Amino acid sequence: MTMQDSKSSSPGLGDSAPDFEAQTTHGMIRFSEWQAGRWVILFSHPADFTPVCTTEFVEFCHCSEFMKDRDVALLGCSVDSIYSHIAWIRDIESKFSVDVDFPVIADLDQAVSRKYGMISEPTSQTAPVRSVFFIDGEGTVRAVISYPPEVGRSFSEIKRVIEALQVVDRHGVSCPANWTKGEAVIVPPPKTTADAKQRSQDDELESKDWYLSHKKIED
Repeated sequence: MTMQDSKSSSPGLGDSAPDFEAQTTHGMIRFSEWQAGRWVILFSHPADFTPVCTTEFVEFCHCSEFMKDRDVALLGCSVDSIYSHIAWIRDIESKFSVDVDFPVIADLDQAVSRKYGMISEPTSQTAPVRSVFFIDGEGTVRAVISYPPEVGRSFSEIKRVIEALQVVDRHGVSCPANWTKGEAVIVPPPKTTADAKQRSQDDELESKDWYLSHKKIED
């Protein structure tokens, strides 16, 4: 089977993140060992030395401390060579005064890109789209966002999704539309008529109806 004949399939929500070995700008890694129980944002970019990708790498650098504070590791991927990655990173660091401190996969054979469905063949058979995989500490895919090559990512949304997923895990709640950190969350709906009646009498909750209740959390 040739590279062009191989299908690109993306892991879905709740799937285990596919394991792989790859050469990166930090050396060879096996993903499952490198992850080591951390959350990971695995993201792809179409090509080195391109305008939109450059702006995104600068923003990933600006997010570095935010991610470290939440035990989230960044891992980039494109089908360029390791030498191209190194030259591009050095150029970004020089031109924008940032530190690209996360590894970038040199996926020349598209093995990682196709394992994660980053190659959208109607868009391009050779270059990845702008995929973002949110992978939790158990190695489970929790969210996926994909952007076309022409549109840069929303980094406020990437940060919002990380914070929301971690709040969901810590507190067993849900996050409403447009939720941001500090806002009220949604508690699970009651499962019995008795619980529904009690829900309306709970002073700690702001209940719009028996099935929709918000509460503030300390987080």
